[in-house]
Amino acid sequence: MRKAGDATSTRAGGSAVHRTYSVVVFIVLASLDNVAIGLVPPLYRPIAADLGVSEKVVGAVTAASFLVTAVAAVCWAYLGDRTRRKPLLMVGTVIWSLGAAGTGLADHYAGFLAAQLVASVGLGAVASVGFSVVSDLISPRRRGLVMSFWGLSQGVGTLAGTLLAGALGATNWREPFGVLAIVGVIAATAYLFTYDTRRGQSEPALAPVFAAGEEYDYRISRADLPAILDRRTNRWLILQGLTAQVVFGSLVWLPLLFQARALDAGYPEPTAIRVGAIFATVFQLGGALSIIGGIVGDRLQRRTPRGRALVAAVGILAGIPFYVGLFFVPVHLDVAADASTGEILGYAVRSLFTDPTMALAFLAAVTALALTSANSPNWFSLIADVNPPEHRGTVYSLGNLVNGVGRAVGNSMYGVVLGLFGGPAGGAHAYASGLAAFQVFFVPTGVMYYLASRTAPADIASVNETLDARARSTLESHLPQRNGDAALADRPVDGS
Repeated sequence: MRKAGDATSTRAGGSAVHRTYSVVVFIVLASLDNVAIGLVPPLYRPIAADLGVSEKVVGAVTAASFLVTAVAAVCWAYLGDRTRRKPLLMVGTVIWSLGAAGTGLADHYAGFLAAQLVASVGLGAVASVGFSVVSDLISPRRRGLVMSFWGLSQGVGTLAGTLLAGALGATNWREPFGVLAIVGVIAATAYLFTYDTRRGQSEPALAPVFAAGEEYDYRISRADLPAILDRRTNRWLILQGLTAQVVFGSLVWLPLLFQARALDAGYPEPTAIRVGAIFATVFQLGGALSIIGGIVGDRLQRRTPRGRALVAAVGILAGIPFYVGLFFVPVHLDVAADASTGEILGYAVRSLFTDPTMALAFLAAVTALALTSANSPNWFSLIADVNPPEHRGTVYSLGNLVNGVGRAVGNSMYGVVLGLFGGPAGGAHAYASGLAAFQVFFVPTGVMYYLASRTAPADIASVNETLDARARSTLESHLPQRNGDAALADRPVDGS
């Protein structure tokens, strides 16, 4: 380990205000990368028309972007676990900003594809490296709370991307990308003033090292990769994402369930589309309650090292019946056939207080999302708990890669399952049955979290023991040098 005053490890700032500012910047950036991800899908039709290709071909760019982002994140995370992270985050932000600008300027399909893939490479840095930084800024006692904001910001970012696309892209699809590129440049500038976080600085075991002016300079190497996968809790945390994200991937179709209800009630397609989007958005507001899951996870973790995993397991399994209830509770519509977006939104909000079935559906949705959203902050926190600081970004990115595969499988499989229930011609009942069938994938997810709760205590203890040993070794190896420096300082000036 190095002395904190070395040129290679100089840190600026470090006050509580500076650290809070840094956390806020990283959380905002986590939302911005999801704005970039959510910006293209709502604009498939105008982009396809302008570039002279089909919507399916434009959609293939999104699929390719997801894959490139996930793979790039693994590479960025590995670099982040070996080197200084702040420059990587700044470079990643600049890259996706350039990709966004290039997307808005593209005048042919090849240029559009290239710009999107460039943006995807940069986007891979933000979540994976940013996660590693945030985990070092927050003490283990408060990880669940802060990680709930981290996860929530990503959902808000996706929603903001959809809204930005609708608000600015309705008349000119290029405009939102130009705005996002400018915001990205501002974000990169904000990075300049963030606290250059010391790796492992939030770990209680390493506090004496930093107090003595030393640095934690352990870095990941290729030789560590087998040990990472051999850690049992890591295996469960990575694998659970495959089945969990199959379910979450299917939930992308939730707006079509409400759209089908409107069509079954005789509403024209344009009104049905607005109903589907608005009702699905209202019913997904319960995701904000992931903060409660983070707080409960923090508190239970102080009582037992199994706490976070148990909270996630119970939340995932307990949410299943509420999701099924949401899918099948009838929702009555009483708006004009040509109702505007504002009128439908006003009706949706009013009916929460005046229509018992609407209120019941909303309660089921909020409860389901509040329970299953406990997964996110506790997953983030567990990765930090069971891995030393130099492994966290890489483990997160591996989990995120598996999540992406699960999400893609769920999204694509739903169309097949829907066909088994009669397809779109089967109406709302077919959509509800298909969504309910996918809830079965939450069962192995909950089981894997339970298994993680059994392995986590030993893995957490192992990490703490490793950090304690490294701290003692560092302090002992530098003790003679510090004593020698003190003796020299006490000698008379004439050297006698």
